[in-house]
Amino acid sequence: MKDTVVVAVGGNSIIRDEAHKTVADQYDSVAETCKHLADIVEAGFRLVICHGNGPQVGFILRRSAIAFDAAGLHEVPLSSCVADTQGAIGFQIQQALEIELRSRGIHKKTATIVTRVVVDAEDSGFQNPTKPIGSFFSREKMEQMQQNYPDWKFVEDSGRGFRRVVASPVPEEIVELDVITDMVDRDYIVIACGGGGIPVVRCENGFDAVDAVIDKDLASALLSEKIKAKRFIISTGVQHVCLNFGQENEKKLEELGIDELKQYVKEGHFAAGSMLPKIEAAIDFIEKGGEEVIITAPEYLKDAVAHKTGTIVTK
Repeated sequence: MKDTVVVAVGGNSIIRDEAHKTVADQYDSVAETCKHLADIVEAGFRLVICHGNGPQVGFILRRSAIAFDAAGLHEVPLSSCVADTQGAIGFQIQQALEIELRSRGIHKKTATIVTRVVVDAEDSGFQNPTKPIGSFFSREKMEQMQQNYPDWKFVEDSGRGFRRVVASPVPEEIVELDVITDMVDRDYIVIACGGGGIPVVRCENGFDAVDAVIDKDLASALLSEKIKAKRFIISTGVQHVCLNFGQENEKKLEELGIDELKQYVKEGHFAAGSMLPKIEAAIDFIEKGGEEVIITAPEYLKDAVAHKTGTIVTK
């Protein structure tokens, strides 16, 4: 049986920069990333892909706010935004990856699974939401929205206006895990847990959607563990994780164990809004039985899988 590799694709693989944000631009970026993902398939691995969706959810929320202002149209729930972007981004990845693989004489089937992820209703994040989503609003607009949606919480952001914040709870369970596993076993390339998954909590008759944002890398680590993937790859904007990033004494990390990595976390080397969630996901995967995590940029995936570059974390 071929080994399974899970790749968590970062936002830089979908939106290159501020000047290239249209759907066509996003597809072009996805197509470029799919060339590197195809290298993993061509090397003989089964492939599961997860992806971020922050900017895309933001676009839907902004369109929703504009439609509300212009015509009183109801706001789109956050859970629907996540579901919509899972489908749209998954579709782009399927299209681009199949085209790239067929150009290499590889005929593989792909599938996007709209994925729900269970979180704890008592997670501390719900008492103190900190994850900003959507557009900036004036105080007047914020107060109007607060009247329409009394459960929403807003924070003032550095003089730029008010922004809604939601919880970022820890992922605990993947509802569609059996479907994902079955598709992987049938040798499909699967796109799942997009944007960290649609957050849900258990209720008497199944699941209720909740307004929250699950960290994509933590959800990808959980999926990697549950499908018994040996390798978990976090695709990001840098070739290596570095200590003292951007400074004269910058030091790239190449191969290391999780004890050393934990020490660097303790020393505060990684920023909370940047590399830290990826490091925490890597540690979590290894501690729960995974063999290896690779952190690198998309263009280095082929060499990283062959252990020629990237930051490689093992037990």
